[in-house]
Amino acid sequence: MIASPQTLEVESTSTSACEVKEAELTTPVPGAEDENLYLIGRPTLKQFVRYVRSHAVNPPGSGTLAEEWQAANDVVRTLEKDEAGCADNPQIIKIEITPKYELLLTEFLKDPLVRHNFNTVPTEVAMVELDRLVVYQKHIDLTFVRQLEKKLGPAPSDEEIFRTCLPYDHPQPPVKWSRVDGDSFVFVSPSNDLRFLGTMPLQASHVKDYPPPGNLVGVVGIAVGFGSNFLNAVAAENRIILNNGSHRAYALREMGFTHAPCIIQHVASREQLSIVASSDIRHGADYFLKHPRPSMLKDYFNPKLRKVMTVRRRIHQVTVKFEVDEIAVPAV
Repeated sequence: MIASPQTLEVESTSTSACEVKEAELTTPVPGAEDENLYLIGRPTLKQFVRYVRSHAVNPPGSGTLAEEWQAANDVVRTLEKDEAGCADNPQIIKIEITPKYELLLTEFLKDPLVRHNFNTVPTEVAMVELDRLVVYQKHIDLTFVRQLEKKLGPAPSDEEIFRTCLPYDHPQPPVKWSRVDGDSFVFVSPSNDLRFLGTMPLQASHVKDYPPPGNLVGVVGIAVGFGSNFLNAVAAENRIILNNGSHRAYALREMGFTHAPCIIQHVASREQLSIVASSDIRHGADYFLKHPRPSMLKDYFNPKLRKVMTVRRRIHQVTVKFEVDEIAVPAV
């Protein structure tokens, strides 16, 4: 999940406020190109045209794009009638502690990212049917998918698939960061999983091997990094929505696998959904949970619902800024 900007107030002899602002943008890499798939027919025509114009190396004219979108939208309307309810009540096959999975589950469940980030609602590790997953991700980086498929090989074992979907070692993508001025830091990575992770109130004892600038009262940590990178989903109102891991789910389905291991968070209310789901799911909850035929993972493979295009490669940038305001206030 992407944390929203927060304001953290730190109490001391005077009142100080530290405001964290998150900015995300992508910057084209000159000469580098990738292949992307964009799911059309459901996002608005305006969103589709904007994406193609800003990403494609050779974007078609607006008229051509409008025709493609309308044709896909007609297919969507047909699916809404012919496949109404097909996302409802998908099967969840819990992965039991058997000799085959005992070590894998033990390694995974003792991961601190699992213990601390998947403890809000009832959670389980299970096999899910890929085609019936509801998806919110509009585009897939096919170049990255090919890299995943190459890494897995033509016949990956169950253990290799488990570790790909639910890694416990968390390999970190390349990232660089630096201070650009007194109150701004910029982080850059080719991975679009780079994100603002929130703020952390720290004590002086938490800061090691760094000379203190004074007699510390408290430290505000502004965290930037990567998410848990698990194939994870949210089970709500008789549907399963893919929360993270679209590229791995796509790669496995393209390789012929119908099911994949996933960590599933079961939510009992929209209030719980607002805590564990991504911002796109939260903002479009009625569509993903109530629409008779929402976007599903199998739609990525329908040639009538996707547009494949060559795009300029981009990097992901997160800029973090902070403000300090020192004032004198009347004593109470």
